Amino acid sequence: MSRLYVDRVALGLTAAVLASCGGAPPPPPPPPPVHVVATPVVAPALPADPLGPRPTVATPAPFEPPKPVVYAGPNGMTVWLIERHTLPFVAVTVSVPTGSSSDPKGKGGVADSAADMMDEGAGTRGAIELSRAVDTLGATIGTGAGIDETSVSLTVLKKNLTPAFAILGDVVSRPRFGAEDWKRVVELRQNELRERASEPDETARVVARVAMFGPDHPYGHPVDGTLESSRRISLADAKAFYRAAWRPDRAVVVAVGDVTRDELSSLLSSAFGGWTLPATPAPPIVTPAPPAGPFPRAVLVDRPDAPQSVIALVRPGVSASDPATPALSRVNAALGGSFTSRLNQDLREEHGWSYGAHSRVSAPRGVGMITAGASVVTDKTIDALKAMLSDVETYSAKGLTDEEVEKTRSQARADLVSAYEGAGTVAGRLATDAMLGLPADYEATASIRRDTATKEMLDRLAAQYFDPTHAMVVVVGPRAKLEGPLGAMGFSQLEIRDANGELVKR
Repeated sequence: MSRLYVDRVALGLTAAVLASCGGAPPPPPPPPPVHVVATPVVAPALPADPLGPRPTVATPAPFEPPKPVVYAGPNGMTVWLIERHTLPFVAVTVSVPTGSSSDPKGKGGVADSAADMMDEGAGTRGAIELSRAVDTLGATIGTGAGIDETSVSLTVLKKNLTPAFAILGDVVSRPRFGAEDWKRVVELRQNELRERASEPDETARVVARVAMFGPDHPYGHPVDGTLESSRRISLADAKAFYRAAWRPDRAVVVAVGDVTRDELSSLLSSAFGGWTLPATPAPPIVTPAPPAGPFPRAVLVDRPDAPQSVIALVRPGVSASDPATPALSRVNAALGGSFTSRLNQDLREEHGWSYGAHSRVSAPRGVGMITAGASVVTDKTIDALKAMLSDVETYSAKGLTDEEVEKTRSQARADLVSAYEGAGTVAGRLATDAMLGLPADYEATASIRRDTATKEMLDRLAAQYFDPTHAMVVVVGPRAKLEGPLGAMGFSQLEIRDANGELVKR
């Protein structure tokens, strides 16, 4: 027997004896604890920015549009000129400060009718010949009247400026006013006025003006008149209006684009040298008094079966020369003057009652109107009106948020820069300033006033001009569905008017 075998037997016997005695070998000792020391992770250093530290962006300075050069033209005309030689393009607007506010009583639309006739044949050309001549030059000539002015505009490439300017001179100083052309223009106008009466938005605009100013106020009728007033206007009326309004001593020529002062002066002498000054004194420029009131609290225009209603809040506003006008445009922008404005976000985006809600500030020579409105689903007319009143009341009471203050500043600056991109828009804007009696540097000074307006100033204007307790409510929609609910809202003294703003007997 080997030694290894004996040792194994002995170990087995020993284990058996211990087991029989109830004992067991002690367990092996636990391993010693392992202490792990964490090694800090160091992030790799970022490479230096090759462009350097990010600069701090300062608030941009207000955009100050260029001031036109102003000088005297032939026969008493006044000239405003801005030279821009970056593109071979010229825009010219010739205006007189007489518009629909000078229409004879009961003949609303005379100024607009006379303007329509000015390019229906002029000088040696009939209506068709004149239109062809303009088209051949690649130019455009347009005529139109506003509340306070009437204008003729020209846009043309520099290479065709001389012949186009000659046509402009004919349209301004030698219009034909032919009988056959008048008959055609009147027929087209009356068709447009019939169509206007079927448009709820246009109806609201007409009715609001009549109800706010009254039918006898110079601003109390639409520029294009009504179907009834158009039937009272004769060709002789249009000719008389033209003779009284279009005088060289009242005309302002605004030219913007690729033309020098010497070139423009030569063109003016050639085109307008024969436009003589009348012997009679010029009629006074109309600056109407503010609307006197009292205004109706609410007006309803019946539109049976209308799928949409129009709701509007209307109140007196400001004149163009009011120092508050530039800053008021920012107040308006936050309420309803942009897509992200409060009214549009509530009525369109939040509730889906309208395709778009808006507010506007008109600032003519006299006191204009401030309006807020929307076309809404007819079944939601009352809900939408309540929401609009609530939005405007909150805005008037609490003013603008800090975000709205900055947003309206940026928006106003961007809008003005955009307006000055095109020569035609600049010429039209400056022509309007001239007709409203504003100085040649108005756009620059207004830009600074608008840009530097503080939150306190904007809040004060919001409270002063957007308080709904001073606004008139205008609703265009089905009377049968809306008269009762409007009365329940507190508009018990509801006026019923037709599409021309005439009172309807109840």
